[in-house]
Amino acid sequence: MPVYKYRHVSEMDDRTWREPGDPGLFRAIRGTWEFARRTTRPHFPPGVYKHRSLAAAEELREAWKQDNFRSFRARRTANVKQVIGV
Repeated sequence: MPVYKYRHVSEMDDRTWREPGDPGLFRAIRGTWEFARRTTRPHFPPGVYKHRSLAAAEELREAWKQDNFRSFRARRTANVKQVIGV
């Protein structure tokens, strides 16, 4: 599938746009969400967290962010090893 770069939305051709209710629109949305699920899979523990300060909240958020990144890298490494047969 070719990738096109547009400087402005008006440059896009009619194939890019879909009418509301068009089955192609639903497939495009589903494909986008599936791609995001496969590539990112961020996880944030459920629940409500109280913090003594904004700094403490940011620290927890950063820890979650780092955990998600480590998880992404581990999945990526595993996928590469699977593809090359290591």
